[in-house]
Amino acid sequence: MHEPHRFRPDGRTDGPGRPRPPSRRSLLRSAAAGVLASAGIVTGAPGATAATSRVTGSKVRDLSGPALTGRFAAPWTDLGIPVRCPDGSTLFVCGDTFDGVGVGGPDWRSPVGLRSSNAAPGSLVVDGAVGGSRAVGLVPEGHTGGTTAIPSDVFTVGPTMYMHLMRGVIHETHHTDFWRSDDNGETWQYLCQWPGGLHGGQFQQKTYAVADDGYLYVLSTAFDRDVTSGLLLHRVRQDAPGDPAAYEPWGYAGGAWAWGNPPTTVTSSRRWGEICFRAMGGGYALTWLNMSPLDIRAQIFATPTSNLFTTAEQTMIVPTVPGRETGNAVASPYGGFIVPGSGVDDLHIVVSQWYDAQNYRVMQYRVNGLDGPVH
Repeated sequence: MHEPHRFRPDGRTDGPGRPRPPSRRSLLRSAAAGVLASAGIVTGAPGATAATSRVTGSKVRDLSGPALTGRFAAPWTDLGIPVRCPDGSTLFVCGDTFDGVGVGGPDWRSPVGLRSSNAAPGSLVVDGAVGGSRAVGLVPEGHTGGTTAIPSDVFTVGPTMYMHLMRGVIHETHHTDFWRSDDNGETWQYLCQWPGGLHGGQFQQKTYAVADDGYLYVLSTAFDRDVTSGLLLHRVRQDAPGDPAAYEPWGYAGGAWAWGNPPTTVTSSRRWGEICFRAMGGGYALTWLNMSPLDIRAQIFATPTSNLFTTAEQTMIVPTVPGRETGNAVASPYGGFIVPGSGVDDLHIVVSQWYDAQNYRVMQYRVNGLDGPVH
């Protein structure tokens, strides 16, 4: 990876440079080229031996757009990772956000926080923003030289919220950093960072499941949709997520899987998009954007160390082209973050879309028919 500037902990650079817009759209478009999809299932990724079940889905609502979030100077935004705040509201932590007439417009910020005061999955409506009438950047990020700060996860432990960010020019992660908030996401304090090349780059994109055993379980991949990456598993005590030395890897060595072994992939390597890992319904759910073939998938399993090589990969969202969207078929989909309060039998996810400058938004989908975990 070539990185021409030296980065500070706030994600900005010491060198000169001109801002340039993110390039996520070109990767999505190339993955989806020529794809016409219908609702239903597709074959699981190489290495998955369990058959997928038939899953259905439908759009609940748009969560962002000029008519919905323009009043917060955030008509164009994506990701919208949903997190239940200590005060009971839901915060959507969004990525690259613009004002004006479309993507690449003025007032580029990332990340920003949009809020729904009603946290029920069926009643989510953005009615507030961190910063009031203008959704402010949650942390310092000047976009010097085209850098940005992309959130990969946000979660809550007791009265504290945590946020993980990927820093650098998009898909050229220089480092990742970790932040905390003790006021429902209104202000954030820097905790620590990890180099982008750690574990062969497979510790860049992280997602955290808050378990009931005092641990956070962390799945991670490379953050580059053109790169094949494993999926690594770590755990860290819930009182120490800001201490990089406290992260304990899960790996296969000497003929056995064990904590403390060097980390090895826990499922088939592939090109990953966004990932989301959550404790849910007495088990665990992993959702992700799969790049080849392009779709959004889920695995539901009993424990953090369940065998994901043989766990069914269930397709929730399939790609289509603009004008052909129906059911769970979405033009240029990505994301797929689990909405707090939903469950395996009635799963709500946040899906992003980007196929031109005026079609860049956050949406909510409802998924039915997922198979539950085998205990």
